[in-house]
Amino acid sequence: MSALPYRTALIVGAGPGIGASLVRALSAAGLTVAAAARNPDKLSPLAKETGAKLFATDATDPAAVARLFTEVEATIGVPEVVVYNASGRVRGPIAELDPEEVRSALEVSAFGGFLVVREAAQRLLPRKAGAILLTGATASVKGFANSSAFAIGKFGLRGLAQSAARELAPHGIHVAHFVIDGAVRSATRPDPADRPDSTLDPDAIAQSYLAVLKQPRSAWSWEVELRPWVESF
Repeated sequence: MSALPYRTALIVGAGPGIGASLVRALSAAGLTVAAAARNPDKLSPLAKETGAKLFATDATDPAAVARLFTEVEATIGVPEVVVYNASGRVRGPIAELDPEEVRSALEVSAFGGFLVVREAAQRLLPRKAGAILLTGATASVKGFANSSAFAIGKFGLRGLAQSAARELAPHGIHVAHFVIDGAVRSATRPDPADRPDSTLDPDAIAQSYLAVLKQPRSAWSWEVELRPWVESF
């Protein structure tokens, strides 16, 4: 029996960092998990480890996202927890950015989030229960030089989360946005020896997502900020 009040989950934008940790954490909590990515073949070892079901999708394509939800529902049932974990990045001075590259980044970070939230809401509203979690970044609340496209996309995703939380919470659907304020640890980006825990452990991030999923309805968070001890506010 799951310690969470949910049985199924879909993670869109599953990768080797936060996404993989969420697949492991939700699977360990007893949920049946579906993981979607542009190239799900890269997730085969994770699927073998956790039993997660893999799906290919383009989160920026309305038809592809609708098809994803239909396929997931046919495989594991309606996903009661939906996580949007995809983002698009393009760096450079504003005057030199390629408009089409910026358009593509915004579609991944923000428009894809809208498409996924829309499909999730259509399925969860009749049930009057469920959770939609959106992965943000420092750029969700603070724009940096040479990172305007990322900030636009993540500000947009945060706005979507706030609107969706106010709209859907009265119908029993918990919407929460996570500001991941710092670098996420990985095999290629380990902590410096002289600064342990100076990056965010993706497994620790996943545990915070699970903690939000356990919140009583009378005290739901719509946003949580996570940062290592060395990160300034």
